[in-house]
Amino acid sequence: MFTLVIGGAASGKSAYAEELILKYREKRRTYIATMEPFDDECRQRIEKHRIQRKEKAFETVECFTNLSSVKLAEKGAVLLECMGNLAANERYSPKGAGADAYDAILAGVDALLEQCDDLVIVSNDVFGGGAQYEGDTLAYLKLLADINRTLAAKADAVCEVVCGVPVYYKGGERD
Repeated sequence: MFTLVIGGAASGKSAYAEELILKYREKRRTYIATMEPFDDECRQRIEKHRIQRKEKAFETVECFTNLSSVKLAEKGAVLLECMGNLAANERYSPKGAGADAYDAILAGVDALLEQCDDLVIVSNDVFGGGAQYEGDTLAYLKLLADINRTLAAKADAVCEVVCGVPVYYKGGERD
């Protein structure tokens, strides 16, 4: 099953996505972390997330770009956290795909879908901030919106987490 979980900043989307993965009790759990540790703030956030996952039996794989290169040890449940970071990394990192970020990311998602039983991807709500964006910021937001739209079409289930509450627009939570 492929589930896309979208939400705004501090909406509870990450915690909800982890809850979904934890329901797959008999499966190996892989957490694909996409946040690149650029500074102390990022490193502190990464460490906070590692501590939160410590007792949840996740194998963590760090992947900042080139998602297609991830090779899972065995099938199981995969949580990719988060598409917003991956899109930024692919678009702006010297190691990223640059103008080909959209295609590189979707090829990576397809590669994961072939290797796992269940995939949950966390992504960011875009264009919900009510501000006018221009230039490269607008281009990044459009990239992420295009990725979200394509993933939503491909997913078995799509939900938005609002104040910690999942609202399903497609499919539903698997028991």
